[in-house]
Parts: sequence; structure tokens; C-alpha cells
Amino acid sequence: MRRSPLPGIVVLISGSGTNLQALIDAAADGRIHGEIRAVISNRPEVAGLDRARRADIPAQVINHRDFPDRGTFDQALMAAIDRHQPDLVVLAGFMRVLTPAFVAHYEGRLINIHPSLLPDFRGLHTHERALEAGVQQHGCSIHFVNTELDGGPVILQASVPVLPDDTPQTLAARVQQQEHQAYPQVVRWFCQGRLTLRNGQVWFDEQPLQAPLQSPAAND
Repeated sequence: MRRSPLPGIVVLISGSGTNLQALIDAAADGRIHGEIRAVISNRPEVAGLDRARRADIPAQVINHRDFPDRGTFDQALMAAIDRHQPDLVVLAGFMRVLTPAFVAHYEGRLINIHPSLLPDFRGLHTHERALEAGVQQHGCSIHFVNTELDGGPVILQASVPVLPDDTPQTLAARVQQQEHQAYPQVVRWFCQGRLTLRNGQVWFDEQPLQAPLQSPAAND
């Protein structure tokens, strides 16, 4: 099968795939000049796989429970990804800690979205922790992945105010709305060649970023 000349993208998921859907929609309407070549889930029968199939994107399950350890799972995952020769690997709700070998293999072409304004609230339960901490601003961060959990160089952040009557659910919903705008934007920049990682630092339009971009400050 002849490949599209567009940059290739593989998306890794573990669940419902709402950020995946935002990427599918952005690619379909031309906001992302890239081709989503495959969607791979580490969990079977999740809704994100159905989203991929409805868009005629190859969908595959590599169940982490079928492997004796993290390293052998990551090796199988890398083999599956590399069959599609991606320029970019996108973690979209992929709930696995990746091994250093995996991260090194995709250095500079592996990005993740995290539901907090990093470096605040790395890890899980970010919305609950934000409310408990009494912060006034919360949001999401898109970053290149390194071996530190949620610690890679941040590309773009999108903020929302924390309201007095917020619950973790209402806060999460507002953050997710921002995620669905911000993630396609970053993928678009990468596919345009405007976004790179050089020696551990984010470069945008041939300039090193001194601080993360802020959405919608740079949305052209």
C-alpha cells in the first residue's frame, strides 16, 4: 500500500479516546496536515478503538497483561508502532509508564498531554489535588516525553480558572475542552516542521522556548 506523503502519526490510547477524536477531526478537516496511520491500545474493547475504526484508521490492541514485564511489552509496542513508520507518536490518555528504551527510541517525536499545569500535580488525580491545594488556575500541558514521569519539556499549556463551586468533575470537563483545542494545535505545528526538540529544549519557529507557549496566545 502506498503511503501518504503527509507526516505519519501513531496514537496510543488506553480508554475512551476523546483527545484521539479531536485529532481525527482536525486531520479530517485539514487543520492537521498529517496522516493518523494507526491507533494502538494497551486495553481491549475501549471506546477509542471504535473511534479509530469509524474513521477507517487501523486499530490494534497490545494488551500489557499478556506480557511478563514492562520491558517486553514495550518491545512489542515499539515493533507495532514502527511498522507504520511514524514521524510522531502521540500519547492520548495512554496510561502506561514507558521504559527508558522506549523513550529513547522515539526521542524528539513522542508527545503527551497531562491534565495539569506542569510541573504542578504530576501523576494521577490532578483535578482533585488542584481543588485540595486551592489553586486559582488549572489546565493542561503538552510536553515532549522523557524518562521522568510527566517531566519532559513543556510545549504548550492551556489554563482555566478554578471556580468556587467546582467539583473534580466540572473542573475536569473544562480542562478537557481545552485539551481538545490544544492537542491538535501542537500536532499541527509538529507536522508543519515548526516544532522540534533539540538537546532537551523545545524549539518553535527556529527559536528556543524560554517558557511554554500559552493557548490561545499562539494559535496561528
